[in-house]
This record gives sequence, structure tokens and C-alpha cells, in this order.
Amino acid sequence: MKEKIFESKVALITGGAGGIGFAVAELLIQKGIAHVILIDTNKNMLEESACKLDSERVHTCILDITKEIEVKNAIKKINEKYKRIDLLVNMAGIAGPSARTENYSFDAFQKVFSVNVFGTFLMMKYCLPFMQKQKSGSIVNACSCSGLMGYKLEIGYGSSKSAVLGMTRNAAAENGSNGVRINCISPGWVHTGMLENILEQYANTDGGYTMETLRNGTMLRPAAPYEIANTVCFLLSKDASYINGANFICDGGKTLE
Repeated sequence: MKEKIFESKVALITGGAGGIGFAVAELLIQKGIAHVILIDTNKNMLEESACKLDSERVHTCILDITKEIEVKNAIKKINEKYKRIDLLVNMAGIAGPSARTENYSFDAFQKVFSVNVFGTFLMMKYCLPFMQKQKSGSIVNACSCSGLMGYKLEIGYGSSKSAVLGMTRNAAAENGSNGVRINCISPGWVHTGMLENILEQYANTDGGYTMETLRNGTMLRPAAPYEIANTVCFLLSKDASYINGANFICDGGKTLE
């Protein structure tokens, strides 16, 4: 029986229909969360994920996090319904195309930033006032080791994750005195749908990664989503009560290569 360390808490998870977001939701349920709201744009995937979790504490919200008015209204309604917002996990993200800088379209660059950076910003912007009022809250954003190091063919994704890291640190500096902690995680390769899409794109480029490349890394494999979810839940918990503005690198040693 897992300790119910999130009892009475309300959590919002963007990208909650799959990958790391879903794994976080599953772990929060095991750890006694009162309510977890899965946020995504894909209605069918949301419904399937909610069914898999099979708990009356799981709720879904179809939301495009790049639309400010929609985000503002959705968060307001969630707070009105559940009377609080304790935890925010920003896992929604897209990889964008794999291309050299000179071949990367501006439209594609804007789209990646719209989801990965602006979507994360909007979720924080409209959740923070409720957390500040409560004098408590914890936010975990998704950075990436791609945002820490330079990788070829990742100008859009890598740049967006660098921006998320900077945004996390600035918001953390502002909110520690309000009882709100804001941190981020930097995974390496994680076995999700996004990884499959990236490898498929790399297959059509020169010098890109393959699954064989990943198997030759320090851990000889990509991470499972639950391995990253464990770190997220730690940062959300009271066990991380003095951790604020940190970036937890959970990449299996990818940044050592």
C-alpha cells in the first residue's frame, strides 16, 4: 500500500493522455491524489487514458493550451469546481520537424514554441494566482537535455526547451516567498509516442539518431515513462519542500556522452 502523500490535493497535467503525463497521473492516483485532471487536445486518447486509470478521481479536460482565453476559462472553472489547484505538471509538448537551421521553416519554429513555451507559460500564468492565494503549490515543467546541450537537427525543439528552463527559473524566483515551488525535469530519450515520431523523422535525414544509437548509450536503452514520473512526483511532494528553481536531469547519462 503506497503512502497517500497527495491526499486532498488537486493536480492538473497537460499532455496527460499519454507518455510521461499519463505515467505521472497513474503514480499520483497510487499516492492518494484527491483529483487529477488530464488535459489534452485529443478527446479519444483522453477517454482511453481515463478508462485505463479507472478511478473516480480522474477527470478530463479537452484544452488547447496555446489559446489564452481557453486556458484562462478552463483553469477558472477547475478552481471553481474543486476549490483549489495544488499541483501543475506541464508535460504537453511537440518535437517539431528534424531539420538543419537553414532548412527549418519559421512556421514550424513558431508552432513548437507555441506549444512547448507559450502553452507552459499560459498554464503557469493562470494557475499561479490560485496557488499564491493558498500560499502553497508545486509546478513541474518539462525541459529536456536537448535544451541543455546542442544537438543537430533540433533547433526548434532544443531552443524551446532552453526557453522552458529559463522561464522555470524566473517564475521560481518570483514565487518561492508565496509558498509555491517551480521546478523542471530534463529527460533524455523516453520511450513514448514522441520518440517514435522523432526516430521516424531522423530515418529520412543524414546523421540522425536511430533506436540502435539509443541502445549504445550509457544505459543501453531509453527510459520508461514511469521512471521519469517518479522524479516528477518527488518534486511535487513535500519531500522536495526546499527544492525550488531546480532542473533535475534524468537522462540516464545522455549528457555524459
